[in-house]
Amino acid sequence: MTKQIIVITGASSGFGAMTARALAAAGHIVYAGMRATETRNAKAVADAAAFASEHNADLRSVELDVASNASVEAGIASIIAEAGRLDVIVHNAGHMSFGPAEAFTPEQFAELYDINVLSTQRVNRAALPHMRKQGNGLVVWISSSSTRGGTPPYLSPYFAAKAAMDSLAVSYAAELTGWGIETSIVVPGAFTKGTNHFAHSGSPADQVRAAEYNDGPYKGVPEKALQGLAKLEPIDADPASVAAAVVDIINRPFGSRPFRVHVDPSQDGAEIVNGVADRVRAEMFRNIGLSDLLRPVDNA
Repeated sequence: MTKQIIVITGASSGFGAMTARALAAAGHIVYAGMRATETRNAKAVADAAAFASEHNADLRSVELDVASNASVEAGIASIIAEAGRLDVIVHNAGHMSFGPAEAFTPEQFAELYDINVLSTQRVNRAALPHMRKQGNGLVVWISSSSTRGGTPPYLSPYFAAKAAMDSLAVSYAAELTGWGIETSIVVPGAFTKGTNHFAHSGSPADQVRAAEYNDGPYKGVPEKALQGLAKLEPIDADPASVAAAVVDIINRPFGSRPFRVHVDPSQDGAEIVNGVADRVRAEMFRNIGLSDLLRPVDNA
């Protein structure tokens, strides 16, 4: 294993915190990106430092508010200044919402899109110039099985945003191979336990319209959807398996990293659909004479 300089977004809790710790424990230099490091997330910063000390790991927190261009640019610049390079980006930052689609305002949809999609563009624009200059790198995207698997109702803003993020990841992949930069997309299923993803989900601003659904023909649907998801999840489902998948990808040699990895204990069908879609993409590239863009250039 080659020690990598890694930045992971949304690393104050959940998949992000687990992955940051797992990567640091594996021997990498990890920058855990999070916002409000001196206020709201001061405890997360302290917890990361305690983990680093206890496990003799190199885990560093960095101020990185993915909703702010200035914060992202400053955070990436500080990593380059301190470490001298950046080998891996892990796009993990995201937020969920729950409720009938019509009850969310357009502004709420835009906010979810900003956090889950535009955040990756901000980080890429700040970090990719350094990777392209290096002639190598890896971009890991934490997607969701909801983009192509079974999609229960009442999660539309999140599902739409994650689908856009996954599509962006696929498009970026072919545009980075020529620079020697690899792409891996990790697809977690619906882990209903072990993170705050569902507990901290947003709700519709238009509560009156939400009530028209929840007290009308869709009465009981929210509870049934959440309970159904929980029942599909095996009792031994562990969200840390997502972090383990990221560690495995990063530890692999250049050129052997998988384009997509599913971590879906509930088996909601995303792996089947993605398998078809990714094969169709590869076939299209071959048909238009661009199959060389499916593999990263080795600039070593």
